[in-house]
Amino acid sequence: MCREKRWLMNGKRYSRQRELIYEALRQTEQHPTAEMIYQWLKPANPSLSLGTVYRNLNLLVELGEIQKLRCGDGADHFDGDTSPHHHFICRECGCIKDLPLSDSENINQMAQQYVDGTVDSHITYFYGVCGDCLRKTS
Repeated sequence: MCREKRWLMNGKRYSRQRELIYEALRQTEQHPTAEMIYQWLKPANPSLSLGTVYRNLNLLVELGEIQKLRCGDGADHFDGDTSPHHHFICRECGCIKDLPLSDSENINQMAQQYVDGTVDSHITYFYGVCGDCLRKTS
């Protein structure tokens, strides 16, 4: 089912600006902030406001179309990849990289033994220094 129909089914009417924001996020491997997405789209879309970007990103998170990441730098970052995966965050430059580790289900099962209830998902961040930053200090 196309996003337009899915958004309509969820009680949200289609928006060209929402589609632009969604496509910008899906077309990058970066994990941008709302401000970054706004800067990318504003030159070709002069009527776009930062508030519109924030509202639509939060709506897309609610609809399960994208993920919101809170990486500890005070800003929300967004990820167009909703498949199960982890993230690496560089303590030096702040870059965020996807880690497609295949043990996601195993982690849920391991955690389940300590929970009086059910575990169906998790978020994992790995922190360290990226290769680019390590090469700069060498």
